Amino acid sequence: MQPETKEIVRKRLNRVEGQVRGIARMVEEDRYCIDIVTQIGAVRAALRRIEEEVLRDHVGHCVEHAIRSGKPEEQRRKIAELMEVFGRTDR
Repeated sequence: MQPETKEIVRKRLNRVEGQVRGIARMVEEDRYCIDIVTQIGAVRAALRRIEEEVLRDHVGHCVEHAIRSGKPEEQRRKIAELMEVFGRTDR
């Protein structure tokens, strides 16, 4: 992972961690269920944005490297990895 992407992802994950702790407090405080569900949706959206950032970095760095290498085996492996990830993502 590129250093700038790593820093962005780390900061966003810290924010998500805080959001999850906030949800736990909401549960402990018996907050309104719909408010809790709303916050869970916000965490899921934030995680999707983090996932997109990591995938963007992967394509821009790792996959690009495989393409430039000219090695068909490496290229196929990187594409297969992407297809597997996209296949298991519940978008």
